[in-house]
Amino acid sequence: MEHLEKSSAPALERGLAILEALARSRGGLSLSQITRYLSLPKSSVFCLLKTLEQCGYIFRNPESGKYTVSLRISSLANLALGGTNLRDQARPFLRRLCEETKLTVHMAILENGSCVLIEKITPTGNPSIASWIGKRLSLHCTAVGKAVAAYLPEDQLASILQEHGFLRHNENTICSLKKLKQDLELVRKRQYSLDDQEEEISVRCIGAPLFENQTAIGALSLVGSVNEIHSGTLETLSRNLIRTASKISESIHLPNPQATTIPAPLRFHQDSNAA
Repeated sequence: MEHLEKSSAPALERGLAILEALARSRGGLSLSQITRYLSLPKSSVFCLLKTLEQCGYIFRNPESGKYTVSLRISSLANLALGGTNLRDQARPFLRRLCEETKLTVHMAILENGSCVLIEKITPTGNPSIASWIGKRLSLHCTAVGKAVAAYLPEDQLASILQEHGFLRHNENTICSLKKLKQDLELVRKRQYSLDDQEEEISVRCIGAPLFENQTAIGALSLVGSVNEIHSGTLETLSRNLIRTASKISESIHLPNPQATTIPAPLRFHQDSNAA
């Protein structure tokens, strides 16, 4: 966090860094987790958290003691993203994908080293997924993030990872460059990414990139429980997802060089549903 000390407004930059860290976390972060992740004094983090809470941008769960961002952040993101052409053009395809798979559909774009969620379609009657328009998703542990990361130039990816690090959410989270590179190689071979309970236990996501001039600018993902996404459903879901990503690319004149061949299902973490 050396760059924060050189800033002309270190308190503001620290507060924004806290918001970004919380936005990347599905289940929220405790005071100690934030302090360790950002390498900041505990007293400073506590004061900033209280200020953000009083202003309505975050709230603290009294039972777990963890902080999460509030819907006020979502409202600001909706205002900022209201004119996003990509989202408007892609929405019919995303709705169709949601109807066909009965799963939540995400669309995100790469911005400043992470993927920003710009659209979310949820099937009627399904439990709410802990995500929102404007949420930032890390490259190392989310389906949309890895779908994009797999096609970034090596120096660009290295720079992003050096700046953002590997935030550990649970025992499944990839927290080393070596393991991430191995996973990204698999993404390129099988042509889709997988978040196998890496950010949230019991939740799986499948991702497929969107391309502009053969450069990955964003990705789509399907989000479901381990009972919905498993070895028995993976091939059909991933094929449908890749097809939708390709159609969106074609409709907005973003050429997608990916094929649609789906390899054999993978082995999941503690997958009792695997075929």
